[in-house]
Formats: sequence, structure tokens, C-alpha cells
Amino acid sequence: MARETDRAALAAGVRIALKRCPPGSRTELTGSLASGTADAFSDIDIAWVVPDARFPACLARAAEALGDVLPVAGVRSDPDFCHSDRRRLLFVRFQGVPLFWRLDLDVRAASVADDPHYDAGNPAAQAREDEWSRPASALANAVGVVKAVARKRDEEARGLLERGFARIGEEDGATGDWAGDVARLAHAAVRRDSSLTDLAAQVTALAARYVGSGA
Repeated sequence: MARETDRAALAAGVRIALKRCPPGSRTELTGSLASGTADAFSDIDIAWVVPDARFPACLARAAEALGDVLPVAGVRSDPDFCHSDRRRLLFVRFQGVPLFWRLDLDVRAASVADDPHYDAGNPAAQAREDEWSRPASALANAVGVVKAVARKRDEEARGLLERGFARIGEEDGATGDWAGDVARLAHAAVRRDSSLTDLAAQVTALAARYVGSGA
């Protein structure tokens, strides 16, 4: 795995790029990196507060701005806030960066920056079924399984795996062979969306490396 100093540099680069888009916005490192509790598997959590009037424009330019730091491999939007007028949660993967180190970017308009519950549970803010990818979400769960097993949190891993299978309507579950379990989930996701083939292969390789067959 890349060095944790590389992750810190990536987080710093992301913050610089976002603050330039547009001027007047601000960023904050959050989550385990901010609290000092991060380990080698921790992702990058950043809050990005933008002027209300620039909220749509900032969303439109976010991937381009992040691409100035490193090439962007993929961006997903949390379906719970897909249509929120002042909030988004974006999940960003960078090329050449460990899958563990996903960027979770919490974008908020300044007027709701201090409201952690804004649009939470609001049906009008949520994506329609055809506006988000269940297979991609299942693959994110698969990465979470690898993290949890590597951290010796088997019950957490079991829950993530079972929710991943359920998300794509697959009647399957944990067997204790974590690498095999993750591989089955990845393959099931690809059967439903072949565009995820490369990502699924990366996830399967990740599991083989960090939890091993029969772990």
C-alpha cells in the first residue's frame, strides 16, 4: 500500500484544489484523519462549504477540480441527497490510489453548513431507482468488508457483505472465506453491470491481498 504520508498529501491537494473552485469556499478535514484515529485503511473525509449561489456550479466543476490533483477514476453520489438543493455527498476514487483511500466529499451550501441533518430522510432529496447504481454500491460494500476483516472486525464485515448481496437482490452471505465471499459479491455486481468489470477485478485482488483465501 502507498504510504500514509501520500494520503495526507492527497487530502491536502484536494483541499487546495477545491478552495480555488470557487474562491470564497472553504474546506475542512473531518473523520478519522482529522481526529488522529486513522489507520492504514482509513478513507479521506472532507467537508466543502460553498456559497449558496454557486452550489450548482461547484457540483458541476467538482470532478474537473479534483482532476487537477490526480486523475479521477470514478464519482458516485449518495442517493440520499441526489436532489438536495443545498447538500451532496460524493464518493470519489482516484487513479493509482488504494481503493481504501476513497474521498468522501460532503458538499454543502453555506446556509446549511452547520446543520448536520439538512435533507436527511427527505424523500424529495433522494434519487430515483434509475439514478444510482446498486451494483456500484455493492462493490463499495465489498471494499468495506476487506477493511473490516483487516481490522479484525468480523461481525462488521459480515453485515457489510450481507447488505451488499441484498442490495443487488442476491441470496448469498458470508462463509468465513472472506476473499471468496468478496469475489462472489464482485462477480454478482458485474453480472448486473458489466461496466464495473475493471473495478470488480481490483476489489477481488484487494481481498486476495489483504484477507487471503480461507481467512
